[in-house]
Amino acid sequence: MSGELQDTICAIATPVGEGGVGILRISGEKAIEVAAGLVRLRSGRPLDSVRSHVMHHADLLEPAPVREAPTELVQARNRRPAASLAIDEALIVVMRAPRSYTAEDVVEIQCHGGPLILQTLCEALIHRGARLAEPGEFTKRAFLNGRLDLTQAEAVLDTIRAKTVGSLRIAQEQLRGGLSVEIDRMREGLIRLLAHVEAAIDFTEEDLAFIRTQELAADLQKTIEELSRLADSCREGRILREGVTAAIIGRPNVGKSSLLNSLLRTDRAIVTPVPGTTRDVLEEVLNIRGVPVRLFDTAGVHATEDPVEQEGIRRSLTAMELAELLLIVLDGSMPLAQDDHELLARHRDKKRLVVINKTDLPSRIDSSTFTVLEHDDPPCTVVRVSAKTGNGLDDLRDRLRAMMLRADFEPGESVVVTHLRHQTALLRAKEALSSAAGSVAASLSGEFVAVDLRASIDALGEITGAISTDDILDRIFREFCIGK
Repeated sequence: MSGELQDTICAIATPVGEGGVGILRISGEKAIEVAAGLVRLRSGRPLDSVRSHVMHHADLLEPAPVREAPTELVQARNRRPAASLAIDEALIVVMRAPRSYTAEDVVEIQCHGGPLILQTLCEALIHRGARLAEPGEFTKRAFLNGRLDLTQAEAVLDTIRAKTVGSLRIAQEQLRGGLSVEIDRMREGLIRLLAHVEAAIDFTEEDLAFIRTQELAADLQKTIEELSRLADSCREGRILREGVTAAIIGRPNVGKSSLLNSLLRTDRAIVTPVPGTTRDVLEEVLNIRGVPVRLFDTAGVHATEDPVEQEGIRRSLTAMELAELLLIVLDGSMPLAQDDHELLARHRDKKRLVVINKTDLPSRIDSSTFTVLEHDDPPCTVVRVSAKTGNGLDDLRDRLRAMMLRADFEPGESVVVTHLRHQTALLRAKEALSSAAGSVAASLSGEFVAVDLRASIDALGEITGAISTDDILDRIFREFCIGK
């Protein structure tokens, strides 16, 4: 990401389109100066004299004409009397450094959310010396200025993208510094151990013991266990942050689309008694007991000569390959067909949940079949539901959550890792410490232990940004939207 900290940046912070309120942000050394040319406070005071963090009522003035590509408002400026130069009224907040989001001088303009107004003002700010912010540049400046560490910066984006209360709780815990505190505590402990080890190396001839071997080994083992716990939490953390991909599969007319509609509580998919009604893959995101699930409703898988159905089946098979979880729907009111047996035999490497639908009708399925499935390797969970009446859907939701998260897992109760970047660094730190512990156990020279301790300390520093590279920063902040 290019751009210097000494630049003054600006951006529209609200989504594209019309809205009741539109927000413009300016940050940098000249933020107040740049904004002052477009703002006339109703109090009559100059903008650079107002109190910080207080809202002020103001008029927004039409910008002075520019030579290239003037907007419609700029073109009309010279045709209007001086008394009507205000194009909107707004609330203005000046936030002086370091008490702002970026730890720089920040001006926030809250006006009406018309696209023309926001575009015109943004162009005028750029004409007066600001430049358009790059994606995530406000948050990147907050990190570079020490306002946030790297895990907190990532949590800002996770907060914006949170799809469930659980994912929001975890994002907020990280934004408040929960993960940073854990990482910093372990890192400080390792720095203390490294200081003892290096001191012993420096005073080898004096035969001084700065830390006992047993104490060093115990501290290393304790930290290894803590790193393992945090790294293992990544599975639940990533599931809550990113969600799970699941595909509803089955032969035609077993009630796949009815099940989707029942879970969504809306008529998303067309349902008819005619087999093969669903010809394409429908995709919806729903909240299953706090877990975001990206759910695919697929076309019925069966032998057919219809070219349209064949294409739908091809897409269904692709969705099965991509899905992490399969919901295999069977018609409980009919004996199992050959297509059912083939589906049950497929994808044994994936998590599978068999849904016996149409329990509101007399059952004609041999229950012994599912006793075998439940004792299969891996076992296959079986749930009985009626998509028509809703009976069994709560049990289905409970079973789905149990397949995705640990039974004792509750978001927000403990620190959880949510990014693969975090987990990778934690595992590298753990590997280095395991090597250090092996050196201690083998009574090797302190230099071997010190090298591994430094490697572990550096790996932990990458998580919070105490040690960072431009490549890591670019990879993180390019995911942000402009204005954040």
